Amino acid sequence: MSSTTSLPVLSLVETRVLGVLAEKQRTVPDSYPLTLNSLVSGCNQKTSRNPVLELTESQVQAAVDSLRGYSLVAETSGGRAFRYEHNVDRVLRIPSQSVILLTVLMLRGPQTAGELRIACDRMHNFADISSVEGFLNELAERPAGALVVKLARLPGARESRWAHLLSGAPAEEAAGPAGASSDASYGASDVSLGEVAALKANVARLEAEVASLKALLGRVCTELGISEAG
Repeated sequence: MSSTTSLPVLSLVETRVLGVLAEKQRTVPDSYPLTLNSLVSGCNQKTSRNPVLELTESQVQAAVDSLRGYSLVAETSGGRAFRYEHNVDRVLRIPSQSVILLTVLMLRGPQTAGELRIACDRMHNFADISSVEGFLNELAERPAGALVVKLARLPGARESRWAHLLSGAPAEEAAGPAGASSDASYGASDVSLGEVAALKANVARLEAEVASLKALLGRVCTELGISEAG
């Protein structure tokens, strides 16, 4: 998939897998590329994740197989287990700083530029908020297609938040009570986003399991040297 073709609409599980690979590449480089077990653990991590998920190994494997089809993930062999790495920067042709911003948005949901600067600190130290906004604007105005969007400011909030577009346009969020503080509005929207994401995860589950079974059947047929039944 090149940057000039239309991007696929990724599921919640796929963006979680992609985000974890990009995050761990920078935070635990000695363990990267990741084994499937490490990838599952990263996807189900309780901290720095919104929403918190409980994905099975088969769900994660199916998402990996799907992302490999888009060239967004590559499989490497070595040692006793297959390992996986992302190709986000090469496929989308964006700088590492932009990959890091997308990573946080995929893992944590919509964030303000200030929140993004803090959340990205372990992966990249942005000089200031203006620097973050500069890369966000580039992603929003990308000629091959926008990868982020600036959301409408919530009542009581001092800053607008940004969301990634890898899963399509973000769902409309319910505003907090009139006069609510920025923190309260943000908390209310987190619940709304979590509920939407949970629904997406449930929808993706059956698709992921079917894809995983198809991939397994293909491997077995190949190893046995027989044709896969239509």
